[in-house]
Amino acid sequence: MTNIEHIFRKYDIRGIVGTELSSELMEKIGFAFGRLHPRQVPQIVIGRDNRPSSDYLTEGLIAGLIDAGARVLDLGTVPTPVVYWAEKTMEADAGIQVTGSHNPSEWNGVKMSSLGKPFYGKDIQNLWKILEEKRGEGRVGQRLAVDVIDDYIRDVSGRFSLEKPLKVVLDCGNGVGSLVGVQILETIGAEVVPIHCVSDGTFPNHHPDPTVDENLEDLIDTVKSEEADLGIGFDGDADRIGAVDGEGNIVRGDLLLLLMGLDMLSQKGHGKMIFDVKCSQIVKDEFTKKGGEAIMWKTGHSLIKNKMAEENADLAGEMSGHIFFADGYLGFDDALYSAARLLDVVARTDKSFAQIANQYKVYQSTPEIRIEIPETRKKEIMDAAAEHFGGLYKVVDIDGVRIVFEGGWGLLRASNTQPVLVARFEAESSDQLNKIRQEIEGWLFNQGVSVE
Repeated sequence: MTNIEHIFRKYDIRGIVGTELSSELMEKIGFAFGRLHPRQVPQIVIGRDNRPSSDYLTEGLIAGLIDAGARVLDLGTVPTPVVYWAEKTMEADAGIQVTGSHNPSEWNGVKMSSLGKPFYGKDIQNLWKILEEKRGEGRVGQRLAVDVIDDYIRDVSGRFSLEKPLKVVLDCGNGVGSLVGVQILETIGAEVVPIHCVSDGTFPNHHPDPTVDENLEDLIDTVKSEEADLGIGFDGDADRIGAVDGEGNIVRGDLLLLLMGLDMLSQKGHGKMIFDVKCSQIVKDEFTKKGGEAIMWKTGHSLIKNKMAEENADLAGEMSGHIFFADGYLGFDDALYSAARLLDVVARTDKSFAQIANQYKVYQSTPEIRIEIPETRKKEIMDAAAEHFGGLYKVVDIDGVRIVFEGGWGLLRASNTQPVLVARFEAESSDQLNKIRQEIEGWLFNQGVSVE
């Protein structure tokens, strides 16, 4: 099993089914999780996404948990935020979702939480270390099937009622958000035009990742043809949101975070927000200008969620579209709740979503750029980047290398979920943006890393 240690990542477990993930391995993971849990008989909610492999991988996981003495509440096929919701509302000891998130359909993985906190970092490494331990005797748990979908829909939709009608195109990417997305948005008063909202974990239409521009092409085209107010897209397990305005322009995750943060400040007069290193400078500038406190932190849903709890922040978010709300909600990343809240923000103004979003576009920027690189080279390249650019410019190194140039910045960081480096660039002008990008990409090329 030494060749699969890399799938035990910083904030989840994720790998290719068959070569890296199997039902047998999932059973060992389940047993190890149960053994490590501080409660003698932990009550654990379990869900899975709609990938072809998710059912049998979940069966292995549950078998291991039961063998470790856990009481498993099996939610069936549900979006990841439904697992988080059930963990909170049912006062369970832990929650586990079997999901490949936004990865291709041949991937799968596990997202975990325990005792109300993210299960990540050293916790996941400890799982790896005890996978081969012999099993003890006499601890046999149980499994109960629990249906929470209707209660979840009632809770989320019951928090909103749109003040004016909005027409929204919803693209679930055939992910598991298809099971609840249309119903939630229609219940709060929206007219919904669904595309790719039939659950199909082979993702026949496009890859379910709304941070990649080409995956939003159908959404953009439909928003224009339907003359909709906006469009919303979900990733494969519906914990990340993407959006386009009524003119078909992409609205990035950091701007969505800012818009909802500013709306919160307008109502409360104060607030604290966590944002990740990939976010635009405009997030901190505008939020603090309106009286809020904004804290930059590491990328990663578990890392952000943990920092949010430590700081007692009202909301948090990432460029990737994970948005977390403690203000008015339960403190986790839920694209379905985020979609409803975004529509509520737009419905309470006399402006269009395009007008709201465009008033803050003062920087030139790129989307996230994924640069393929072998897992074995990621640390080498990042260490070299820190040394090289740290000798030339100011560097923010809380997560990767965010290099501060005159009039802009560039970011390089190693993905914790894929064999890639993630880059992003931002500047006050297109000329400066190109200069920053060319310098960093030129250095990468000299290290033997191709940027296509």
